[in-house]
Amino acid sequence: MSSAEAGVTLIEITCALAILSILAAILLPLVPRETSRSRLEAYALEAAALLKADRAAAIRTRTLVATRIDATGGSIFSGASRRAVGVPNDVVFDALLPESCNDRPAFSTICFFSNGMSCGGTIALTKRGIGYEIRVNWLTGGVDIVPRAAL
Repeated sequence: MSSAEAGVTLIEITCALAILSILAAILLPLVPRETSRSRLEAYALEAAALLKADRAAAIRTRTLVATRIDATGGSIFSGASRRAVGVPNDVVFDALLPESCNDRPAFSTICFFSNGMSCGGTIALTKRGIGYEIRVNWLTGGVDIVPRAAL
């Protein structure tokens, strides 16, 4: 074997890199992308911000604002704007909401009144042992985020 035949040619390297690139382009979308702890916290912050904005809108406009909670779809819809917050399917979305509010059925909503009060409720976002609760106080209408351990 001569020394000229012992090396790798530029064409061989280019072909190997092309094959690896094609395999990466095919397989990379198949790798599951799970929600990280920081992203879970970001979803909780987004949900709390939406609820706070609806409370502020109720006070500003002096009207009732109802934020709709879709626990099965993992979404929260603003009653004052067209904003919505959704979470991916790998996050467990639970909501504990009142059955009635102000002597009327609540229908999966958290209502904010013109004086800042609300009917209250809790939204829990959990993923593999970590989680956050977004709590709406019925008396003050305040919105808090509390870390919690998943059950």
